[in-house]
Amino acid sequence: MKIVIAPDSFKESLSALGVSKAIEEGFKLVFPDCEYIKVPMADGGEGTVQSMVDATDGYFIDLEVTGPMGEPVMAQYGVLGNQHDQTPKTAIIEMASASGLHLVSRDQRNPLVTTSYGTGELIKDALDRGIEHIILGLGGSATNDAGAGMVQALGFQLHDASGKEVPFGGLALMQLSDINDSQVHPALARCQIDVACDVDSPLCGESGASAIFGPQKGATPDIVAQLDIALDHFADIIVKSGRQDNRLLAGVGAAGGMGLGVKAFLNGQLKPGIDIVIETVAFADKLKNADLVITGEGCIDGQTAFGKTPMGVLKQAQQQGIPTIGIAGCLGVGAETMLDHGMTAIFPIIPSLYTLEKTLAEAEPNLINTARNIAQSIKLGNMIGNKAS
Repeated sequence: MKIVIAPDSFKESLSALGVSKAIEEGFKLVFPDCEYIKVPMADGGEGTVQSMVDATDGYFIDLEVTGPMGEPVMAQYGVLGNQHDQTPKTAIIEMASASGLHLVSRDQRNPLVTTSYGTGELIKDALDRGIEHIILGLGGSATNDAGAGMVQALGFQLHDASGKEVPFGGLALMQLSDINDSQVHPALARCQIDVACDVDSPLCGESGASAIFGPQKGATPDIVAQLDIALDHFADIIVKSGRQDNRLLAGVGAAGGMGLGVKAFLNGQLKPGIDIVIETVAFADKLKNADLVITGEGCIDGQTAFGKTPMGVLKQAQQQGIPTIGIAGCLGVGAETMLDHGMTAIFPIIPSLYTLEKTLAEAEPNLINTARNIAQSIKLGNMIGNKAS
C-alpha cells in the first residue's frame, strides 16, 4: 500500500515536515511495510518557505537586509532542491522575513514610513546567484508602500519633481514624479516570478490595502486616508511611465499594495498559494498509484475549503480517485464542509481538555497516537471486508 502524507504545518507546534513524520510514525506501528511518501505542504502563508525547502531537499540562505524601519535585520530565503539533475534555479521568498510586522515593536508601527526595501534585497541576492524562478509569498508585512522600496532595491529609480530619489515609506509616494528603469538589475527580465496571493483586495478604497490592512500596521483613520491617496498617486505615475493600470485588479492590494508592485515592475503572476506549491513540488506525480492520502493543518474549519492546504490536496487526490483523510490539531466551526467536498474523514488530535501551552507542546505524541488509531481503523475495516467477502 502506498500512502502519501501531505499536511501543512501545525502553527506554533510542528513544521509540515514534523507533522508528516509524526503521522508516518503512527501509521508504521500498524502498517510497517507500506510505502510512505512525505510531501510537506503549505498554502503560501507562514511556513511556506520551510515546507517547500523540506519537500525538495533544498537549503536556506541567510542575509542581512534593510528592515521595515530602515534598520539592519537578518532575513532568510530558501532555494529549492535539485529535482531534475540540474543546478537549482528556484528560490522561495517570504516577504515577512525581511519586511514583516513582527520586526517592528507595537509602539513603533507606522506604515507611513515602513519600507519593503529588504524584500527587494532578498530578490536581488537570488538574482545574483543565478536564480531564474522566484516564488514570492505575500502576507505579514509591516509596509504600505506598494513595493516601492522593493523595486528601489532592484535598481528602479523613483524620482520626485527635482530629480531626487523619494525616501522610504508609503507617504513618500506622494512626492513621486518619475520612474527611471535604466539601472534595473539585468537578470530581472529573465526571471519568472510567481506571487502567492490569496487576498482579493484592490489597491485603494474601502476594501483596499490601506483600509483593510493599515490598522493592524499602526494606521489611524487619518493615516489610512493619507496612504490611500498616496497609493492612488503611485498608480497614476506607474501608468504615466507606460505600464498597465492594475489598481483595480483583485489581489494588488495584498501586503500593503505589494501585489501592485510585483505586477507592475516584476511582471509577477498572482496565483493562489496552494496552486503554486502543488505545481512546484510536482504533487500530481507523487500521487500516482497511491492508495491513500493524508493531509491536515492546525485547525480544519469552514475556511479550509477556501484555498487552504487540505482543500488543495483533496482536489488533487480526487482527480486520481484516491481517498483522503484529514488530521487537525482541532476541528472548528464548519469543519464538516470538508466531508461535503469529498474528504473521506477528518480527525482532531486533542484527546482531552488541555491548556493551550500543553496542547501545543504535545502535538507530536498526539499526532502519532491519532495516526495509529486511524491506521487501526483501516486495518479493522480490511478485516471486516475480508470476512464479508
